[in-house]
Amino acid sequence: MAKGLYFEEFEPGQVIEHSLTRTVTETDNILFSSMTLNPAKLHLDAHYCETETPWGKPLVNSLFTLGLMIGISVHDTTYGTTLANLGMSDVKFPAPLFHGDTINVRTTVIEKRESKSRPEAGIVTFRHEAFKQTGDLVAACDRQAFMLKQKVA
Repeated sequence: MAKGLYFEEFEPGQVIEHSLTRTVTETDNILFSSMTLNPAKLHLDAHYCETETPWGKPLVNSLFTLGLMIGISVHDTTYGTTLANLGMSDVKFPAPLFHGDTINVRTTVIEKRESKSRPEAGIVTFRHEAFKQTGDLVAACDRQAFMLKQKVA
């Protein structure tokens, strides 16, 4: 069973190139947009996108991209070793993602600090970056996670 890393195993500047990748499908985009009640034509209406947008095809919902990016990182970082996500900041989508694009993710540890209230945990700040197969950056964010420390016997 895969496990994430504990607080002590992270160091500022550490870079993790995640081995999982994912090709995004039209079904992913339609289901996510529909389930989150986002009816934007930009994600769901191919004719509109062909005739009214500079891309000529539907864009993948950016919140799906954000969730996928963080999800890809979980097995190598926080799986089973996090108490909670504390927040995300500096979220950006600098290039479009389309159906059929494949993303890969890189995580950099920005900083870490001991918890002031919980001696068994600490806070780690990650920067996640998602790239499509062309190498273009399609998403980035900073995420703070409340991480468990290793149990001392």
